[in-house]
Parts: sequence; structure tokens; C-alpha cells
Amino acid sequence: MKISSHISIPDAEIELHAIRAQGAGGQNVNKVSTAIHLRFDINASSLPDDYKEKLRQLTDRRISGDGVIVIKAQRYRSQEKNREDALARLQALIKSAGITPRKRTATKPTRGSVKRRIEGKTQRGQLKALRGKVEE
Repeated sequence: MKISSHISIPDAEIELHAIRAQGAGGQNVNKVSTAIHLRFDINASSLPDDYKEKLRQLTDRRISGDGVIVIKAQRYRSQEKNREDALARLQALIKSAGITPRKRTATKPTRGSVKRRIEGKTQRGQLKALRGKVEE
């Protein structure tokens, strides 16, 4: 499975098991194993160390304490579509770990924007002052 231009995962590292899907489905649901149970061990994988570390730090309920990603795909009625869905979700999860957010550069508000904000506040204060009791 290809993650990016220079990172790929061998198929041997991904465990796929067909299981029976949950929920309503008529007669077919009790006979056919269409859901896919995917397991991927982060620690035993051939991913780069920085990807492994970022995946372990994610607070995702699909990642167990042992560092195993468990994905259950049962969205579709066919086993092949569920297999593709599970692999796509694993790929998206690993890609999200590879993205590093840009650092925020601190900026100052312009002099004009500060002036407009203060003027707006004084206008609002004057309006509220007019709401008081009228004295004769």
C-alpha cells in the first residue's frame, strides 16, 4: 500500500480478517462474512521512526495501548468494497500523522484596526449610556 511518493507498506504487515457485519441486513447478514477487521502493528511496521512516533502520540480510539491500529469496515454490503474502505482509512490515518502543522507567526494589529475597534467601543458605550433613566 502506497502512503506517499517515498513511503509504502508491504501487504504482509497488514492483517485482514473477514467477519460477520452487525446490524440489520436480512437473511444475508447471518450467512456471509462481509465486514473486514484490519489490524496494523505500528511498532513492527517498516514505517519511518517519525511516523511511528506521531501515530503513537495520536489520541485516536482506533489505536490500542499496544500500538496496534484496529479498523472495522462494514459500511458496504460486499467484502471487496469493505476491504478497500478499510485500507483507505488506514492510509488516511497514516497520512495525517505525516503532516506537520505550520508554525504560527505572531502579528500585531495595525494602527488603523486598533483605532476602528476603540471607536466602535466608544460608540457602543454612548448608545448604552442613552438607555438610562430620563431625568427632568
